[in-house]
Amino acid sequence: MSHTSRSPTRHRRPGATAAALVFLFLPLLAPRLAWAGPARTPVIVYTALEADDLKKYKDAFEKDVPDVEIRWVRDSTGIVTAKLLAEREDPQADVIWGLVATSIVELDQEGLIEHYAPKGLEAIPARYRDPADPPSWVGMEALIATVCINTIEAKKLGLPTPSSWKDLTQPVFKGHVTMPDPNSSGVGLLNVASWLQAFGEEPGWAFMDALDKNVSVYAHSGSKPCKDAAIGETAVGISFDSRGVRLKEKGAPLDLVFPSEGVGWDMDATAIVKGSKHAAQAKQLADWALTHAANEIYTTGYAVVALPGVAKIPANEPADIESRLIHNDFRWIGEHRKRILAEWQKRYGSKSEKGE
Repeated sequence: MSHTSRSPTRHRRPGATAAALVFLFLPLLAPRLAWAGPARTPVIVYTALEADDLKKYKDAFEKDVPDVEIRWVRDSTGIVTAKLLAEREDPQADVIWGLVATSIVELDQEGLIEHYAPKGLEAIPARYRDPADPPSWVGMEALIATVCINTIEAKKLGLPTPSSWKDLTQPVFKGHVTMPDPNSSGVGLLNVASWLQAFGEEPGWAFMDALDKNVSVYAHSGSKPCKDAAIGETAVGISFDSRGVRLKEKGAPLDLVFPSEGVGWDMDATAIVKGSKHAAQAKQLADWALTHAANEIYTTGYAVVALPGVAKIPANEPADIESRLIHNDFRWIGEHRKRILAEWQKRYGSKSEKGE
């Protein structure tokens, strides 16, 4: 009887060689597998922050919270607010980071905001957060009304340097002033709301009637009037402080005026969207947005930030800028926002720019 040889090579299990090779090379593959790291949870963040700030905000947050990835959706304040209202039945955003408080108040009144008390809330002054407990929003940095004057154009046109808001109603400024449309721009709304609060409603509308005679166009965004002033497209642009400071630092021929009656302001803020699909990660971002690290980033572009002791006033802003801010009743603005915008549109909307 013949016996069949039991050669191990002839009867090796299929795939054994491949398995051995994988085992052999696994130590070499391990560093590459470790480098890939755990999957990150994407968080949809709606914002009206300046586009040139988005990368530094994202990089800093993701460095400290590496398991969360920010995915921005950015537009002007009015557009972001309208988008959130339109999505009420099926929220797409997880968190708001960088939308003015007055818009968040309106969204909260519509039941679209999840109230949350972030870690470290007790360090934030009352004027820079929602008074509710827990709050609907917590502040980041202040947008402060500023008049940007192109010094070259002003000299050429014989325009005086205004010291007050009411100076801008002088006939000499006719056709030489631009400002943001409050229906699309949070900066536009903060100006309109501040005049109504500082002057009173009837005198506030009377002031805007007089100012309108000198306005050539109402711009789509809050930064555009100052950008246009910087390049000589307009002599006077009503805008906000951060944009004016940045342009002046880059060499634009600008004077920045902070009118004597006091300056309007609003607070870029953070809030969690009710119905967020990633609520835990949204809270991580809301917590981080209050930290010293976050406020250090805010102060690279803004003179007033929410966390005390962090702000560094730029050379081109008054050292007492915080004391020049008018008393702002965010709740009042939120409650009357629709009425104010409708009245403004009826009176002045024919001069509104249709796009940026």
